[in-house]
Amino acid sequence: MSDDTKTASAFAGSWNSLPAGSVYTTEQFEDWFLPLHKLDIEGKRVLELGCGNGSLMVHVAGWNPSFLEGVDLGDSVVSARKNMDATGFKRWSVVQADLTKYRGAGSDVVYCIGVLHHLDNPRSGIDAVIANVKPGGRFHCWVYGREGNRLIIHLVDPVRRVASSFPWWVTKYLVATPLVLPYFTYAKLLAILPRWAWLSKMPLYDYSLWIAKRSFSFFRHVAFDQLVTPRTVYLDRGTIADWLANGPKIDPSSVYIIMRNGNSWKFGGRVL
Repeated sequence: MSDDTKTASAFAGSWNSLPAGSVYTTEQFEDWFLPLHKLDIEGKRVLELGCGNGSLMVHVAGWNPSFLEGVDLGDSVVSARKNMDATGFKRWSVVQADLTKYRGAGSDVVYCIGVLHHLDNPRSGIDAVIANVKPGGRFHCWVYGREGNRLIIHLVDPVRRVASSFPWWVTKYLVATPLVLPYFTYAKLLAILPRWAWLSKMPLYDYSLWIAKRSFSFFRHVAFDQLVTPRTVYLDRGTIADWLANGPKIDPSSVYIIMRNGNSWKFGGRVL
């Protein structure tokens, strides 16, 4: 199997074992999508590349698109379809396909959240995102940043190289669980301490304050995401800027690159 197929298979095992519904809160969803809002989605044809179990699609459906489509390479499409059925929203489809090769009917909005950095060739992923946008439409992505993730790159990524070869349930319950315990304690401690200026220099400070609002199971879910994949690329701002500057269909006046929580990037724009 290709690395992309292995990654999709591993994620699917976990996604399909989760409780029904979205693993994300409305606040998380809206934060990931900024600067896009409900008015950018309402009445539009929308496509998600790398939809997993449909956790984001469930929220997007609440913004009433004219049609919502999800694409994923793995068997997580089984859970995605169940979760979308449960919303009562009728205008949707979930397709099992390789997102890097997928070319749909053309959408007004195409988004790809937390996927490009796991692809064997991230550039092929952003090319697919742009290729699926109608002229005048827009795209929005989120990826792990190289900036702000030094601790993860040096301590967690070496573990990933080994853990990604294990069955998904071993990685999730026997590796991710004990590994994330110290970080869970660290993040919760940072959240209750006063906002002393010197604390902002601590590793993963902004991210820790964000994730500290969540339960241990979500911490483990994030750790598993980082450990299960055969490939993770931490993308720097320069690489993203190069993608946006050299995409022949991208309107240069529309592009944006926004740091999120001190260790990841949101970026997007419009297609000519």
